[in-house]
Amino acid sequence: MTQPPLRLQSLTREQHLAFVAARPSASHMQLPSWGEVKPDWTAESLGWFDGEGQLVGAALVLYRPLPRLKRYLAYLPEGPVIDWHAPDLAERWLAPMLAHLKAKGAFSVKMGPPVVTRRWSPDAVKAAIADPAARRLRDAEPTSYEPGAQDIAERLRRSGWRQTEPGGEDGFAAGQPRYVCQVPFAGRTLDDIQRGLNQQWRRNIKKAEKAGVKVVQGGYDDLPVFYDLYAETAERDRFIPRPLPYFQRMWTALTAEHPDRMRLYLAHHDGDTLAAATMLTVGEHVWYSYGASTSRKREVQPNNAMQWRMMCDAHTLGAAVYDFRGITDTLEESNHLLGLLRFKVGAGGEAVEYLGEWDFPLNRMLHKALDLYMARR
Repeated sequence: MTQPPLRLQSLTREQHLAFVAARPSASHMQLPSWGEVKPDWTAESLGWFDGEGQLVGAALVLYRPLPRLKRYLAYLPEGPVIDWHAPDLAERWLAPMLAHLKAKGAFSVKMGPPVVTRRWSPDAVKAAIADPAARRLRDAEPTSYEPGAQDIAERLRRSGWRQTEPGGEDGFAAGQPRYVCQVPFAGRTLDDIQRGLNQQWRRNIKKAEKAGVKVVQGGYDDLPVFYDLYAETAERDRFIPRPLPYFQRMWTALTAEHPDRMRLYLAHHDGDTLAAATMLTVGEHVWYSYGASTSRKREVQPNNAMQWRMMCDAHTLGAAVYDFRGITDTLEESNHLLGLLRFKVGAGGEAVEYLGEWDFPLNRMLHKALDLYMARR
């Protein structure tokens, strides 16, 4: 017998946080604090309630207004946090969400289901990189398929959702990454994790230790030091840096929600800061979020030392996974991001593919206009 659609209503911050706290993990982009990091968007916490009044799902929705129109793009980054394997996903869960967002003035909805589809072990990624015939990770044979993921994708398509393909030559989409690198921690000791590092990683950690690299935790006042390195990294790696106030806002919002939600690490050598990184934690999921380094003194291997300290601390925090975030899908030697893929996989990370981001046009004309505008950017 078909069950009635779930009831959807706005949540208080406390309700939203309590729901997430009762789960093993959720994306940091699905927490109330993330709305405060994005001042150009309006945020709303939404909850799904069953017939008995129990909260069974939650989401952070970000609304971006169209210039001069009271219409919005509704975005649920790496969310919503619902039962994605429910047989009546479209009718019972997503239909009431679309109705709510349309009533709010949304002309289009974008979401990123936190559903894994395939995984490639470190050895499988290494073999794919070495294979001259393999041009993209998605073409290499995966180590495992996640049951039910393709069924979810089919149900989304049948109900009118459209999958956004990873864009650009490097496989990164315009929104959140579809391909990430994750080191599994669940059920593993720190010695197990250390044995998962490749020879180069182990060698570099020893080099850093011998050279006297010291990795310390920083605070809000150290963000300008991080930012100087980040701006240098942006110029070197050819990406547009976010402004310093973004990171200051991020620190203030996330640490106010939970004192350990965001950490800052700095790698020092002889009084010189050579590398810095931010780390985020929600439940059993830990992310390496933003990294920065200088070209000076690379021979003392500050990045390996810093990442190993972060991995050790994540393990102490009870992490089930250490997430290196986005990786390139392109395996060609000419791609400047291939070195970053090698670095992350060398730490014992497996490549993980998510379902990607999906759009639902509530107003086809405005949705198409947005697509054309984004294509020109």
